Amino acid sequence: MKPGIGVGVMILKDNQILLGLRNPDKVKASSELQGQGTWTMPGGKVEFMEKLVDAAKRELKEETDLDATKLDLLCISDDMTETAHYVTVGFIVKEYTGTVKTMEPETILEWKWFDLDNLPSNLYEPSRKCIEKYQKGLIYE
Repeated sequence: MKPGIGVGVMILKDNQILLGLRNPDKVKASSELQGQGTWTMPGGKVEFMEKLVDAAKRELKEETDLDATKLDLLCISDDMTETAHYVTVGFIVKEYTGTVKTMEPETILEWKWFDLDNLPSNLYEPSRKCIEKYQKGLIYE
């Protein structure tokens, strides 16, 4: 089996981050990395012949209906379980247009803003890693 490539998108507004609650049903959560019932940043898999930044913009639009006007590279993570291996590339968005909507309610039950100093304990592991790297000022460790 070969590793996959994923993207995560951190949306920041007034020291708050946008997170979505993944469906607790393993099938509906659609996560090979076992993320059911956790809070996650927008993101997903990179498609064949798709640039990383384009994948991040697409996933953000598909999941939240937001359009990123400025994306910057945030971090790179190795995300591995017994059954999956992804290299996740995180992007940060500080400028966007639109209003947050739950576009895929079967996968993400709701989107909610959380203060960076008061995050939920049940974070999706790739999102947790990305947030920690942001807080430590790291790209990869």
